[in-house]
Amino acid sequence: MLLKSLEFKHVNGQKVKITDIPVLEEDSTFRFMISVRLELLVKQIMQDSFPKQTYSFQEYLKRVLKWKDYEQIFKSHVLKHNA
Repeated sequence: MLLKSLEFKHVNGQKVKITDIPVLEEDSTFRFMISVRLELLVKQIMQDSFPKQTYSFQEYLKRVLKWKDYEQIFKSHVLKHNA
């Protein structure tokens, strides 16, 4: 799975970095949900007066999504016989 990161400046001038943002295919059913959740996280960070320097989007999704949806987004393909 391909992951991206996003870096921006907070209104107080502090750099904030969001890591582990999944890149999904165009036809993925979760693409819209991921973009909305990312926007909500950025708004939440902007409202905080003293945010942390780094946030993990994957950890955020683990807290806010149903486990079934989280597993489908971050599923890892298990290879047989370590191939």
